[in-house]
Amino acid sequence: VQLQASGGGSVQAGGSPRLSCAASGSIAGINTMGWHRQAPGNQRELVASMSSSGSTKYADSVKGRFTISRDNAKHTVALQMNSLKPEDTAVYYCNADLWTNKGYEYALWGQGTQVTVSS
Repeated sequence: VQLQASGGGSVQAGGSPRLSCAASGSIAGINTMGWHRQAPGNQRELVASMSSSGSTKYADSVKGRFTISRDNAKHTVALQMNSLKPEDTAVYYCNADLWTNKGYEYALWGQGTQVTVSS
């Protein structure tokens, strides 16, 4: 099983990029999917997460600007980022808590995608 993220890149402040992440493999189900980010010199922090039932959590710094969504049937999660600020610059990681058809549970992380916001 693996997570593959896409999107990101270099954007101007105020831009609205979208990050996507897909889980693949012998997946029986996924609990929480979400996005974290890590800026240089900082610890990795939660950006947004969504449970399988649709409950969401957001970092205070992104509330009202970022929206997380997921497609349970396709095992995908997306992060729509609006009104980007230079302080949103970071490597963004998707993550998923899932279990496989053989009953193994994993806390998976994607490879990370860089988002750089210029003023």
